Amino acid sequence: MSSTPETTSPPAADRRALRAQLLAQRSALPARAAADARIAAALSELLAGLAVRCLGFYWPIQQEFDARAAVAQWLAAVPGRHAALPSVSRPGTPLDFHLWTPDTPMATGHYGIPVPDGTEAAMPDALLIPCVGFSPDKFRLGYGGGFYDRTLAAMAQRPVAIGIGYDACRIALQAQPHDIAMDWIVTESGAF
Repeated sequence: MSSTPETTSPPAADRRALRAQLLAQRSALPARAAADARIAAALSELLAGLAVRCLGFYWPIQQEFDARAAVAQWLAAVPGRHAALPSVSRPGTPLDFHLWTPDTPMATGHYGIPVPDGTEAAMPDALLIPCVGFSPDKFRLGYGGGFYDRTLAAMAQRPVAIGIGYDACRIALQAQPHDIAMDWIVTESGAF
């Protein structure tokens, strides 16, 4: 990890302000293309060492790292691998995952986020999870909807949870009772 100073997590009531600050930092990152290339390389190296058959990931929004090219390369490297994108069936419920390839037709899902159109449901054994912020002990700050924590808690076989973020968004975060730590965090500095 870089020597970026950590932002201290405020009380839960102030997490909205922290999210806004971190989203602004993320949108203003210098040398973004170089950072994204380093994240892609670190992610590819990590995935090569994991026995993953179905990789769940996210459609990028709000300046998140776009994992689609890395996932497409991962899919192409070994026959029989699958990738899946999440969809929200109802607010307050775990995410559903549906198979994705680079050629999959997409539809507009909840919150305007694209979702696979008419593909089979899938059960990922690893998830790439976007981080608005993250702590050194691998807890993440998301957008506040609790979708990934709820999804991880509900899955009978817990997948490998891989948070994706930027070094500038590393924070000191007081975990809440519902928060679930990631198994890995991947940034432009590598995987830890």
